[in-house]
Amino acid sequence: MILKPLKFLFFLLVCLYAPSVYAQYGRTTNSNTNTNPFNQNDTTKRRPAKALTDDQLLDTLRKRDEHKGDTVIFTSKFIRVTNEKLLNDSTQVLPLDTTLTNFENYSSLYQPRSPKIGLGNLGLADRNLLFEPIKKVGFDIGLHALDDYLLHPEDINYYRARTPFTNLYYVNGALKEQVFRVTHTQNIKPNWNIGFNFNRIGSVGFYPRQKADHLEAAIFTWYESKSKRYNLLGNLNFNNLKQPENGSILSDSIFNGSSGTTGTSGSLSKSSQPVRLNNSRDNWRNNSIYIKQFYYIGRTEGLKTGAGSSSSVLPTQRVSHTFTYNTQKYTYLQDEADQYHVFPLARFDSLYSRDSVMVKHIRNDFSYSFYLRGNAVKFVRNELKLDLGLVHDYYNYSQYVRQPGQLATSNYQQLVNHTSFQDITLKARLGYNLSNRAALDANFQQVTLGREFGDYLYDAKLNVLLGNKIGRVIMEGYTQSNTAPIIFTNWTSSHYDFHNSFSKPKTTSLSFNYQNDKLQFDAKAEYFLLNNYLYFQVPQDSLNNNPKAMQNSGAISLLKISVGKNFTWRSLHLDNYFVYQKTDNTNVLRTPEYYVYSSFYYTKRFFNVLHTNMGFAVRYNSTYLAQAYAPGIGQFYNTNSANNVTFPSYPVVDFFIKGTLRRTNLFLKYDYANQGLFSKGFYTVIAPGGRSGYPMQDKLLKFGVSWNFYD
Repeated sequence: MILKPLKFLFFLLVCLYAPSVYAQYGRTTNSNTNTNPFNQNDTTKRRPAKALTDDQLLDTLRKRDEHKGDTVIFTSKFIRVTNEKLLNDSTQVLPLDTTLTNFENYSSLYQPRSPKIGLGNLGLADRNLLFEPIKKVGFDIGLHALDDYLLHPEDINYYRARTPFTNLYYVNGALKEQVFRVTHTQNIKPNWNIGFNFNRIGSVGFYPRQKADHLEAAIFTWYESKSKRYNLLGNLNFNNLKQPENGSILSDSIFNGSSGTTGTSGSLSKSSQPVRLNNSRDNWRNNSIYIKQFYYIGRTEGLKTGAGSSSSVLPTQRVSHTFTYNTQKYTYLQDEADQYHVFPLARFDSLYSRDSVMVKHIRNDFSYSFYLRGNAVKFVRNELKLDLGLVHDYYNYSQYVRQPGQLATSNYQQLVNHTSFQDITLKARLGYNLSNRAALDANFQQVTLGREFGDYLYDAKLNVLLGNKIGRVIMEGYTQSNTAPIIFTNWTSSHYDFHNSFSKPKTTSLSFNYQNDKLQFDAKAEYFLLNNYLYFQVPQDSLNNNPKAMQNSGAISLLKISVGKNFTWRSLHLDNYFVYQKTDNTNVLRTPEYYVYSSFYYTKRFFNVLHTNMGFAVRYNSTYLAQAYAPGIGQFYNTNSANNVTFPSYPVVDFFIKGTLRRTNLFLKYDYANQGLFSKGFYTVIAPGGRSGYPMQDKLLKFGVSWNFYD
């Protein structure tokens, strides 16, 4: 008797649940089809599904997710990314890059087309191996040894992520080298995105006092009005870079089985080798507030930029304003005697240094843009662009040194340099697209008022597409003149004192670049003429390790030819990059004549889900006069002829395997796998006061992973 009521209750529940079962029967996760359940079988009245734009597709998926509809599996194609450069002329967004291209080359020291020399491992001071001038006008302190690790406001990416997106990136090399990055972003409204970046480098290195501890973080936002006329980019940047200064190890025979300075065989491990500096360090802090606003006036147009990317918004007039508030502090601390004569004779105190430089910078950038173009259907044709701008910069600069006579425990500093000044720069940019095959772009910057009065940068570029099979030609020429950085002209610290009146350095360059995507080939020829070139060097008549700020009186010429060619045969790939440099003053401009990078790998897909590349890479540069490094001022300098060093040069081979599995990219890499075959190790920078150098990293097995989360 009890079972009978239960049967009726069960029958009632089935009746209530049945409508929801049938409602789910005809549904689909395809956003381009009709999802009304009442019309699934009405084939006589169904209309063809209307193609949706990428933005409409994202909105549709968002609404389904919010209303708890069918399950939506989000992938990278639902995330769009942009940056300040892409938003400079119009609103452009691109798909998220999840490919394996160059994935294993995460280190700034070993980028295939921009290699560096350095003090041993990732996170320490470095400099370009090849000649790569800085195209910039305006005030410059002259400290750039840790620039590769700074996160600048212009480097921030902005997203359209209608579902929360997170990327976790981690590299581990047995604690010798560690990198950790987190990026998270999400749209709090369909037209308003927020996110943050968090980056850490905690490389310990192979030798004493090589542990770099770098923190870079940013909070960013992108707001776009519903009319798509107004955009706001904003970010807060925080950089705290900590680098120990060890002055290099004492041993000059670390790679030939000997230890110590006596040349006798020893049993000391590399992590126990004595170094020249045991309690000296650098600390760079660079924080900024960045707000950029722009508004489109008049008629706007849409442009489909290509398969897989979202529509762009092309304005006819645009006004913009950029506000930046930046604070920089560079500190060098020393709590030890200079036993091994790393520095020149102390000017204030031989045991303790408290050198610091602080710069406060406020920038307001105003610009107006005007565009004349024909109909934008697929490409922009016959477009004329004119940008006019005015930039106001305010600087407050201070330099401090520990005051003589203070107790060792005192951190009191004496103000030795202080100045405040303003610069006003006029900018103009002219662009003309004759068709989708030819474009001319000219850029002009001129400082018209202030400390850097007379600085300029004039740049012109012609881009011509000869054909999809023939390729593209890019011709460029520029000239620039800069006020000498302050470290060359007015610098006071515990160990260095530079007060000079130098002429403005001037750089003139012409280049010809040919690119053919079909042939996977590119070649570039560049010519540089350098007048009044600035550098640091130990004077020829100097008997101690005392670099001075110098200026070359004549002109220096440099020819640079770069060639890249990739070969593909079935699943085999061979990527190559070759650079030839020739200068008429190798004593001042110290770079190798040849540089080669080649990567050979095999591609294979396993189980139809795991796409892998397996292979090896080789890099090599010819011998050249090496530079030394000066702790305390963070400068790479030339030695005099009596102490010139040319390090032997051997190929460095890395083996790697990398793959992608759904949302995850992974790599396993064995750096410097050929150590012991040609050489037991190598140097790229001379140690202070010695003929040995800063030893670079040994062979090392590294593991890296990049993991994406889309909801």
